[in-house]
Amino acid sequence: MTDIQEKILSLKDEKNAVILAHFYQTMDIQNIADHVGDSFELARLAREARQPVIVLCGVRFMAESAKILNPDKTVLLPVQEAGCPMADMVTPEDVRALRRQYPDAAVMCYVNSSAAVKAESDICCTSSSSVQVAKSLRQKRIIFVPDRNLGAYTAAKVPEKEFILFHGFCPIHNRVSVSEVESAKAAHPGAKLLVHPECTPRVLELADYVGSTAGILEYVKKSPDKEFIIGTESGLVERLKQTAPDKTVYLLTNALVCPDMKKTKIGDVLSSLEKGIYEITLPENELMDARKSLERMVEVR
Repeated sequence: MTDIQEKILSLKDEKNAVILAHFYQTMDIQNIADHVGDSFELARLAREARQPVIVLCGVRFMAESAKILNPDKTVLLPVQEAGCPMADMVTPEDVRALRRQYPDAAVMCYVNSSAAVKAESDICCTSSSSVQVAKSLRQKRIIFVPDRNLGAYTAAKVPEKEFILFHGFCPIHNRVSVSEVESAKAAHPGAKLLVHPECTPRVLELADYVGSTAGILEYVKKSPDKEFIIGTESGLVERLKQTAPDKTVYLLTNALVCPDMKKTKIGDVLSSLEKGIYEITLPENELMDARKSLERMVEVR
């Protein structure tokens, strides 16, 4: 363990803080986190946190979700500029316009969105919970924002509902091509292809398994197969090399690297604890409305 990591752990105890990290963070950060998970797990852990300070190592929408679920706690995002291009693709005005166009529809919002958009939505979902959330809604018509790929994947799994898909997407997952999949399969003919539902429908059709980051992690651990091609952000491949050393994993393409997730360095985590930066604050009405949609998501089983 490095000196910086030791300082973080000591300061964390001194400040009575909990460190939550996403699977896409670098391993030096994952290794000092109290908990590592996908966006659903981090939302659940944030709600259950007992410490008064939460350091969220991820991107802004994740830190906002932690604040929404813990309005009385201090939530810190180590790098203020760590955002999400997909979250920026949809605005509250977009949601209101869709509601006017489809007044009988429920608005289902992927957690990769701003607090302001969550506040305009009926319920949130993650890639691991989207199917269950869609099935839980009484409405037959669902407006799904912002990710068209996750929306299409969910719609295929819940054919009894009609989905109106927004045009957002994750630039990293969306750019994975069929030709890249074919090249990876040719290079590793015995490997199973596991991909994230933020990839395009054409890529999903070629996969042996489609699931969230946590779902992919569990699949690799439990599968009797030994080789896997991983079609999600590179951080999960590093996690798998550590947690499933008996398996061989290959990144589908070297382009599967999220610049925003990689903005956070181990030194930023230390600075965040030392200086109390950057604290997430939200308008009270936005916080309360967004909390309703997030709480509904967490309660779905």
